[in-house]
Amino acid sequence: MSKLGTPPARTFEHVAVLMGGLSAERSVSLRSGAAVAEALESEGYRVTPLDVGRDVAARLDAIRPDVCFNALHGRYGEDGCIQGILETMDIPYTHSGVLSSALAMHKENAKTVMSGAGVPVAEAKLVTRAVAASAHAMAPPYVVKPVDEGSSVGVVIVPPGGEVPVDAILAGGPPDQIVMVERFIAGRELTCAVIGDFATDVIEIVPLKGLAFYDFEAKYAPGGSKHELPANILPDVYQLIRKYTLAAHASLGCRGVSRADFRFDDTAGGTGELICLELNTQPGMTGTSLVPELAGFAGWSFGQLARWIVEDASCSR
Repeated sequence: MSKLGTPPARTFEHVAVLMGGLSAERSVSLRSGAAVAEALESEGYRVTPLDVGRDVAARLDAIRPDVCFNALHGRYGEDGCIQGILETMDIPYTHSGVLSSALAMHKENAKTVMSGAGVPVAEAKLVTRAVAASAHAMAPPYVVKPVDEGSSVGVVIVPPGGEVPVDAILAGGPPDQIVMVERFIAGRELTCAVIGDFATDVIEIVPLKGLAFYDFEAKYAPGGSKHELPANILPDVYQLIRKYTLAAHASLGCRGVSRADFRFDDTAGGTGELICLELNTQPGMTGTSLVPELAGFAGWSFGQLARWIVEDASCSR
């Protein structure tokens, strides 16, 4: 088990925890923000939870925090939008900056950058939702997913030999919305995080309750998945995941904490390939979230992790 060093001393006093927001992941962000606010208060900070709306700049100007902990998920929170507001207001903030947040949030752009850094990614194409529903955009099995959402929101899996799931695809959004059609990778679901320049250990996520993959319910519902930490995989694969996680984080210009998700096909007769699915610049901080679990395995409490993230904050990220 790898160990993190000692978290830094507290230098900021007043932390605004940005939570809730305007995305489809609002409920998860509220849970992350509440957990973070409680942890930071226990670490001695003065904390103001802020449910973010379109008046966020005015509200921040009124309370003038020393630093913002960004606990937002999804659009406007991890795509560079809130980061741009905070840069303009000259308020230090956590996690990645404007450009890296925008890059990582757009799955196709992130694939291009990560692939250039030697991180293996799956073949994919962008089409409108209407085109994806009209015919197979590639040979099944494949996955249809929004190109700029997180938390497995709106993901549809088309199995081998399956028909186009017209209703499921069209239910996810307007017909002209751009979606990604990506080759499905069989096998294990694995994840690894970066905290600063430290690659954590690797977790295997096993969805329960008959779920086919690590979907929204598996991520956030109690008992939705089982976590194997450390993952029971070959040592060379384990270390490759850590290497690729660091490479993905660096290639996208990420800061603070990020989490990379992988599939490893060790199924009978499978390809044996290891593929990075995406990198998340705003990993969840709920009771079932992976990064706090990985930090705990490396020797830090939830409060210590939250403190490290706050003390890492800056502008010009």
